[in-house]
Formats: sequence, C-alpha cells, structure tokens
Amino acid sequence: MQGILYEEQSIWLFLLVTVMMGGWAAWRTGRALAKTWKPAWMLVPYMLLLGGAVRFIHFALFEGTLLSGRYYLVDTLLITLCAYLGWRSQRAEAMARQYDFAFEKASLFSWRRKGK
Repeated sequence: MQGILYEEQSIWLFLLVTVMMGGWAAWRTGRALAKTWKPAWMLVPYMLLLGGAVRFIHFALFEGTLLSGRYYLVDTLLITLCAYLGWRSQRAEAMARQYDFAFEKASLFSWRRKGK
C-alpha cells in the first residue's frame, strides 16, 4: 500500500495525520454543518480546503510531497467520507430530537418513522 495510498515510509504517519487528525477535523466539520441544517453537498468545498491542509501537514512535518495530485485525492476522499459520516450522525440525532413526534433514531447514521 505504501506508494499507492500514502508516501511515507510508515503507515503510522498516514494514520496519524490523515485518518486521526484530518478525519477528526472532518467529522467535526460535518457535524457543524449538520447542526446548522446545511445540505451534505456543502461538505465538498470545506473538504477540498481541509485536504490541502492535511497535505501541508504531511509536507511540513514529515517531508511529504506538497503538490501531489494522487495523495491529495486520497487524503481528500478519506476525509470527505469522515465528514459525511459526521454529518449523517448529527442529522440522525437532530431528526430524532427535533421531530420526536414523527421520527426515532434507527442507528448511528439513520432515523425512521415512528410506528413502522
């Protein structure tokens, strides 16, 4: 996988920077957008910016390539997935809380109509 998904010599740097740091920031961004009832497509511009920030951290701290399209794409897709999951989680909570007379939380990421 080294060279395909990440460029560092160790997967631990990729997991630290992209998955843990970038994923956490993306999750929180997704939840913040869902709290303000923004649509999911609005995650895309934010994640494009955050993907650049993740690439910069790889470059500045671990001598990674700053302007690498492949690694930028991998980082951005991964954090966009994290952001969408955060958005969906918050939306499920909000639907169950805001419209508790009609909906109940079905799982971490979904809700359903009551009585069905």
